[in-house]
Amino acid sequence: MAQDITIKITDRDGVTHEVQAPTDMNMNIMELVRSYELAPEGTIGICGGMAMCASCQCYVLNDVPLPEKNPDEEAMLWEAFNVKDNSRLGCQLHITEAMDGLEIELAPES
Repeated sequence: MAQDITIKITDRDGVTHEVQAPTDMNMNIMELVRSYELAPEGTIGICGGMAMCASCQCYVLNDVPLPEKNPDEEAMLWEAFNVKDNSRLGCQLHITEAMDGLEIELAPES
């Protein structure tokens, strides 16, 4: 049976939130941030989670199992601002039990 996991998200104001994330709803990190209203409306997931805008870019702060970047994510990160080695698109990180304890920081808006 699927269970909720804990994820720590540092918002763009530097405040860290420890949130519960369901593993049985096929949610991604972008949707999780939206559901907890951790970024102002209209500033995250502008493209609707299609890996076409990088508004949901985040920095992975710890070592947890994550899926490999797909070509669309790689291409978008190549064009995005404020990209670091640990950058990922939240819309491409679907929440799984293996992500329990994930710590991320939202990238600056622009």
